[in-house]
Amino acid sequence: MRAMQVTELGQPLSLQDIPKPAPAAEQVQVKVHTCGLNFGDLLIIKGTYQEKPELPFTLGMELCGTVTEVGEGVTDLRVGQRVAAYCGFNALADFAAIPANICVPIPDEMTDEDAAAFLIAYGTSHVALDYKAHLQPGERLLVLGASGGVGLTAVELGKLMGAEVIAVARGEDKLAVAKSMGADHLINSETDDIREVVKSLGGADVVYDPIGGDQFKAALRACNPEARLIPLGFASGEVPQIPANHLLVKNLTVIGFYWGGYTRVNPKVLTDSFAELTRWYVAGKIKPHVSNVLPLEQSNEALDLLKTRKATGKVVVRVD
Repeated sequence: MRAMQVTELGQPLSLQDIPKPAPAAEQVQVKVHTCGLNFGDLLIIKGTYQEKPELPFTLGMELCGTVTEVGEGVTDLRVGQRVAAYCGFNALADFAAIPANICVPIPDEMTDEDAAAFLIAYGTSHVALDYKAHLQPGERLLVLGASGGVGLTAVELGKLMGAEVIAVARGEDKLAVAKSMGADHLINSETDDIREVVKSLGGADVVYDPIGGDQFKAALRACNPEARLIPLGFASGEVPQIPANHLLVKNLTVIGFYWGGYTRVNPKVLTDSFAELTRWYVAGKIKPHVSNVLPLEQSNEALDLLKTRKATGKVVVRVD
């Protein structure tokens, strides 16, 4: 089968012909239809992600596909069933053998492209805002990186949950996308003073931050008393050092959050979240924003759209 593999850290993916994987016990074999790309994929290629597989390995964190074979002990999935999965690796290939307990059946109404763009982006924002930050109707939510894969879903879900949403993004075109997803206020990170604008709007009650660096520092200083800050990525390349005295004076809470970690420590958080998000999707309340769909052979070009920040929302690779 075809697979887009990392054969050397820091180098482009290589299209390889490798054996089709057979499912082990408690696994299923899935014919991959689509793979959603994520900023974490870029870090994995560089070798700076928190998980470091041995070379060579197949890239791709999340997939949509059809079950083609079930391993011993699998009882809740069947051949021919469409599923989505957060598998961490191995999604950029014709087939993947993955644990059955990480697969979630997807409704007929959900397209392959939407399914590949759904789990990580919506799951990250929903668990962060609902389960971790307990975002309340009427609160003011500040979303940094608001045009990216997770940031755009934070705008959409924050609005759906009744918050007043402030979106921060680079350039007017990306801000227009954030506005189309429900943002109430727009801040251009290229030209505007984030701290001053947020303070003029009344301050932030919850900060959703996949960026880090100077933007986190500005957001911290624009927080209201008892605000909650959620650092969940560092796209700027800078991990902010948090001054504890600022937390003390305003009674602020900084909430560490790694969505993928819940697959091991408390997977029910993710399955409950996915069930709620699926209900919202079927009801037409949420809709993934997929800016680009490319074929498997153009996976490097697809990754470059993320690296150069030319994409908005999600980039999806069509495998079959």
